[in-house]
Amino acid sequence: MFLQMLHMKQMDTENDSSVTEFILVGLTDQPELHLPLFVLFLVNYTATVVGNLSLMSLICLNLHLHTPMYFFILNLSFIDFCYSFVFTPKMLMSFVSENNTISFRGCMAQLFFFCLFVNSECYVLTAMAYDRYVAICRPLLYTVVMSPRTCSLLMLASHLMGLSTAIVHTGCIIRLKFCDSKVINHYMCDTFPLLELSCGSSHASELVSSVSVAIVVVVSSLIIVSSYVLILVNVIHVSSSKGWSKAVSTCSSHIITVALFYGFGLLAHIRPSSAESVVQRKFFSVVYTFVLPLLNPLIYSLRNKDVKLAVKRTLKRITV
Repeated sequence: MFLQMLHMKQMDTENDSSVTEFILVGLTDQPELHLPLFVLFLVNYTATVVGNLSLMSLICLNLHLHTPMYFFILNLSFIDFCYSFVFTPKMLMSFVSENNTISFRGCMAQLFFFCLFVNSECYVLTAMAYDRYVAICRPLLYTVVMSPRTCSLLMLASHLMGLSTAIVHTGCIIRLKFCDSKVINHYMCDTFPLLELSCGSSHASELVSSVSVAIVVVVSSLIIVSSYVLILVNVIHVSSSKGWSKAVSTCSSHIITVALFYGFGLLAHIRPSSAESVVQRKFFSVVYTFVLPLLNPLIYSLRNKDVKLAVKRTLKRITV
């Protein structure tokens, strides 16, 4: 379906305009920075892939990590692992290539997978917040409520809703006409830079796209905030140091991840009002698309006793 949409749009584009590819301005126009940035992003890419693969492997190989919480973390790492392939290869090529171009189909595919993984991660983080609520506020019913079937359905729903939102969002951009404008002032194909290039009326596409994003953000935010408000009320009601300690140890990693994900996500998608704002948008986008997928495995492993135990057991198996 997605490929058919791209094919139909490409035929329309060839009939109505001369734009069959876009030129990405990239992260910087200073050639002397290309080599250091290439090395930096290559290291980031390698660390992201190795970190997420390692965490997924640890969860799969250690039975004591076969719990709902780590099942969700496994899905989160899988999304970040796939997410790293959407932008990084093209970014690395831009530092060693003279012509930083991307075909129309390639641009739409990049936008589609970006929307798919971002929206899926929103819903996965939402499911994790509900899991934390059940673990702290309904501990006796935890194994019943968060059964393997429930967890699997939550993850299936997360990925399907991410897919549907990505189709709607990308479909809105595909319908735009770009005429002779083909220079994207960004290092990736994102919504606002593409809307800025449109030579026709983009109001309808922008409205539908904005509404679809707003639904994802509002729904997930309400569930996450509600879950933590109920957790806070429960902890205050218990009023014990043990309760506070359990809540902090259980929720701290997830709270940090949510704060970084939504915080930098919003900052990266604020419409720029000046050239300085465009630079700031690129910076926040770099953190959002390159740094966060690297940080998530670290956040869920550095202060986690279960993961540290899994590392020791896995290393012992390998060395024995």
